[in-house]
Order: sequence, then structure tokens, then C-alpha cells
Amino acid sequence: MFTAEDKAAILVEALPYIQQFYGKTIVIKYGGNAMINEDLKEKVMQDVALMKYVGIRPVIVHGGGPDITGFLKKVGKESDFVAGLRVTDEETIEIAEMVLDGKVNSEIVNLLNRRGVKAVGLSGKDAGLLRAHKKMATVYEGEAAKKVDIGYVGEVEQVDTAILEDLLEQGYVPVIAPIGVGDKGESYNINADYVAAEIAGALKAEKLLLLTDIEGIYKDFQDKSSFISTLHLPEARAFIKEGIIAGGMIPKVEACLTALEQGAGKTHIIDGRLAHSIILEIFTSRGIGTQVVR
Repeated sequence: MFTAEDKAAILVEALPYIQQFYGKTIVIKYGGNAMINEDLKEKVMQDVALMKYVGIRPVIVHGGGPDITGFLKKVGKESDFVAGLRVTDEETIEIAEMVLDGKVNSEIVNLLNRRGVKAVGLSGKDAGLLRAHKKMATVYEGEAAKKVDIGYVGEVEQVDTAILEDLLEQGYVPVIAPIGVGDKGESYNINADYVAAEIAGALKAEKLLLLTDIEGIYKDFQDKSSFISTLHLPEARAFIKEGIIAGGMIPKVEACLTALEQGAGKTHIIDGRLAHSIILEIFTSRGIGTQVVR
């Protein structure tokens, strides 16, 4: 049980961080177990509300892969993947857009609004926020790389931050679904890590926080003593090349590199399975997870 003095000490510890980040923009990529577990979902919304009420400008970019897969199963459509990317035909992109924009996005907005936070849901298509083009999957046959067309999967070409700046200036929290728009008005489903990175860079955000389902980065995942609390940009590139960073961590780290190269201050890969992971990272001296910095 915390005493009154313990609670006061916690608030005092947070004070310099509140002062440091007051008025600053922090982009949160919201995904993984924190989007599925109802208790963790509640904690994330509380964290965002606290950030907002102490003067920070949060921006949320969310994923929704499990929701898309679940809906596809309901309509009898199996999901195929190539190089870790979902093959997205015309029917699938319609379902993905409906689920991400109509279900997941609106739920997050509603949860924040219920806590007194003025949140506004956006698709990357709104006001030309995310211009995109087709992303080809890379598959290897022996040592030869081959590009494969996987449909309406995209990558960010350009971010128009005007609508985000307007909303932030008016005190709103933008909540963004990772759907981009092509030159002919077609929709593209985009990896939410990369969307968050591009937006963090374009906004010159103070921080990019990526919520994941692991503690952070290990030099050897089997050796818990090899945990890396700070990773510098050149090291990160080398670790990817050497295979130390592999599999599902590659998009996370690449997102960090993109955000840093485009102007974000710091990037953090944090464990979204830990209750209140966001405020533990922002408002405590120890922090959590792995920070990737210049």
C-alpha cells in the first residue's frame, strides 16, 4: 500500500518530465496485445488522457491486423501472406478499410471521448494525409530476390500534416487508421509501424513510441542479460544486416530509423503488455523498453 508520501514522491519524480514535454508532440503506435486485452486497452486510454491533461500533444496511429483476419474469416475468406505481408485483393482492401476505419478507429475515439479527451478519427485518405503507392513484396529464391505483387498493400509516399497541425492546435487528439490513398484514389493498407514513423518524422515529434508484445531488443533473445536499453542508429542498421534484429522486429526498428532520419527526436520500442507502459516510459527516470536514438 502506498503512503501519501510515496504518492507525493511519484508526482515529484514526474514533474521534470511534465515540464520537458509540455506542448510537445508524441506519436504513439498502438497495436499488439494492448489493443486486444480489455484491461490493457483501458490503461492505454488512461495514459493518453493523462498525457493530454498535462499539456502533451498525443497522436495515435493504430493497427488492426487481428480484427481484419477475424472479419475475413467471418465472410469465409482466408488470409494469405507473402514475406509477412497480407495479400490484399480488391475485396480484402474493402474489408480492411471498413474494419480499420469503421470499427477499430471509432472504438478508440469513443474510448478517449468518454474520458473527456477530444479525439478525432482519421483515415490516411482524409484531406490527403497519406499519399501512397503500391508496395511489392520481396521473396527470395535461393540468393535471388524477386518482387511479387500482393495487391493493395502500400507504402507512404508523402505526409500532408496540415490537418494534424490544425487538430493539435485546437486541442484534439488525432487517431489515425493506416490507410493511404493512391494517385487514382485507390486505397492502400499500410503497415502501421511505418505510418507512425512517417507521421512522427513529418511532425518533427519529440518522441515516437511503438507498443509491442516484447520487452524491447536483445542482442541474443535467449540471453535476458543481453537486453539493449539504448541503441544508436548506426548500430541498429548493423544489427539488421547481421541478423541480430530479425523477423517481426525489423519493421519496428526500421520505423524508428525512418522517424529519426526525418526529424523525430527519440524513438522507443516498449512492451505494451505492461500496464501503463506509456507513462512509465515518459514520466519516470528509468523508463522502459529500448530507445533507438541518433
